[in-house]
Formats: sequence, C-alpha cells, structure tokens
Amino acid sequence: MTFLVQQITAGIKGDRAIWMVVVLLSFIGLLAVYSTAGALTWQGRASSTTSYFLNHFLHVMVALGLVWLCHRIHYRRYQQLGKWLLFWSVPLLILTLAIGKSVNDASRWLDLPWMPFGFQSSDMAKLALIIYVAQELTKKQDYIKSFKDAFMPIIVPVILICGLIAPANLSTAAILFFTCLVLMFIGRVHYKYIFLLILLGVVTLALLIAIGRSAPDVVRVDTWISRVNTFLHDENGGYQVEQAKIAIARGGLLGVGPGNSVSRNYLPYSQNDFIFPIICEEYGLIGGLLVLGLYVLLFFRTVVLVTRSPKVFGAFLAIGLGLLITIQALANIAVSVHLVPTTGLTLPFVSKGGTSLVFSAISVGTILSVSRFIEKLDEAVKS
Repeated sequence: MTFLVQQITAGIKGDRAIWMVVVLLSFIGLLAVYSTAGALTWQGRASSTTSYFLNHFLHVMVALGLVWLCHRIHYRRYQQLGKWLLFWSVPLLILTLAIGKSVNDASRWLDLPWMPFGFQSSDMAKLALIIYVAQELTKKQDYIKSFKDAFMPIIVPVILICGLIAPANLSTAAILFFTCLVLMFIGRVHYKYIFLLILLGVVTLALLIAIGRSAPDVVRVDTWISRVNTFLHDENGGYQVEQAKIAIARGGLLGVGPGNSVSRNYLPYSQNDFIFPIICEEYGLIGGLLVLGLYVLLFFRTVVLVTRSPKVFGAFLAIGLGLLITIQALANIAVSVHLVPTTGLTLPFVSKGGTSLVFSAISVGTILSVSRFIEKLDEAVKS
C-alpha cells in the first residue's frame, strides 16, 4: 500500500498549492453533498443517502483522475485541440438549444446514452473558447492593431460561442465573455477592438431579447427579467436567496456542525447552486472564508505561473482558465449573499455535478500541465 502511494505521488508534478486547493475543495464538496443527500432522500429526489453520496464520490474520483491525467499531457497538445474543440462546440450548442433537456426552465443538457449524467455542452464550449483565444493571441505577440488580426480570428468566435450559450445560460455566457475580454487586454489587443467586442456583445444581447419576446422557449428573456426584478426590488432577494442568507446567519462563526444543517430541507438546489450557504451553516464563517480563500489562492498561484512561464501560450492558457474558474466561484458565492441576481452557476469542485466537475478538472489539469512544464525547465537549468 505504501509503495502504491509512493508511485502515485511520484507521478504528481506541478504546483503543490494548486493540488492542495483541488483536493481540499473536493473533500469539502463531499461533506456538503453528503449533508444535503439526506434532505433530498426525504423529499423523494434521491433513492437513498448512500447511493446519492457514492454517485458524487465516483464523480469526484473521476475528476481527480482527470486532473492527474491532463497534467501529465504537455500543454502544447491542447493548443492543437483548440480549433477542433471549438468546431464541435458550435453544433453541440445548437443541438442543445433545439432538443436539450429542460432543467430549471433552461435547455442546457443533452442526454447521451453512453454517459452516466447529462452533458452540458456549454462547459465544453467554455474550455474550447479559452484554448482557442489563447492560441490566437499567441500567434500575434506584437500589439494587435489590425482589424484583420482582431476581428475574424478572435471577436467573431467569442460572439458566436457566447451568443449560443446565452439563450439557455446567460450567466455562463457573461462570465466567459468577460474572461475573453481580460485575455484580449492582457494580449495587447488595441482598445478599439476591445470596445468593438463590448459593443457587439450588447447588440447580440439586444437581438437575443428581441428573439425571446417572440420565442420564449428558445431564449429565456422572462427568466432574466424576473431575476433582475427580484434582485432590484425584493430586499430579501427572493425565496432562494432569503433561505441562503438564513443559512449563513444560522452558521455564525463556527457553524452548527457537520450534517446538522436545517436549511438543506428548505433551500432548493442546495446540492448545486446553493451549496455555499450549507457550508457556512455547518462550518460557520470560518468554513465560508476557507472556501473563498482556496479560490483566491488558486487564482494567485495561476498568476504566479503566468509570470514564470517562458512560453506565451502557456501564460495565456493558465490565466484564462484560472480566471474562468475563479470568477464562476465568486459569482456563485455572490448570489448567496445577495450581491448579484440569481444564476445557475455551480461552485467548482464543490457542487454536485457531472459535466461541470469533469471540465473543471480538465481545466485545472491543464493549468498544472503548464506548471509541470515550468518545473521541468527549472530543473534543467539547475542541472
């Protein structure tokens, strides 16, 4: 057993702090999901607490395995996959809008017979777009002033992918759009093209709203308006946010203890979108700050990789994926404390999920691949 552990740890390379963040977040997620499983079983939404937990445990083990596998692949291989992933993302997103399974009034999922869980095409599209944008920015390392270099290679794919994600999941599209804007800024794209992307984004949103007025089944305009109105005019933020705030307040400084949450019986989607309040209720302010601090640490270590990476593509890839994960986590937490309107975003590595967990794992594995390459270069220099 000791030999097996040594063999596994010997094959683990890359930033140890990032590895620690992933493992701790996964462990916290296991505890929180197990706590919510009892309430879901009582409500008839899960067959049993044990089977529900084991299902999530299996997903977590697969995710950690994917982190290990992806970090062993040289990150330059992902550069070759960027265009292909983006190419397949477009028809999958269209297919999801056309025949996707409706979850919480949104067509987000494809039921694939060979997968044990629904496939969320937007998760693959996020990863594909970040890789593609990083690749395009790498090709043009000088200050990008040309319309030809900025519009067709970068702006059009960003608008296309975000525009296809937005009808069913506006919050995911907004986070991806903002991440691409930051990448373009870091990649020294001329400010006028950044403003052009923002303008086209606003125009695309207006067009989607117009389409949603006549085809509400395709574009969730009514849901968007309802959530914004609730955020602006309801001081409690609606039922879900109100219950989330009650859970956080009940937790106090040290929490009520593992498995003792009361709000899990009342808070919808406590295993997914609103798992953070359950953590705060059971582990208190200290537990909530720990989770928040882990995401901040992940982003900080990603920034360190960017400053050390000798290759431009590795730097763009790491900061893009790090931003995507961190912003999603902060947005999820912000919903629970009524800082932004309600979204359908999960908490990476903590919330129960299949596709989200898998692609978060691939993203972190890719970041660790960049870190592993930097370590190899450092060792070569020392020797």
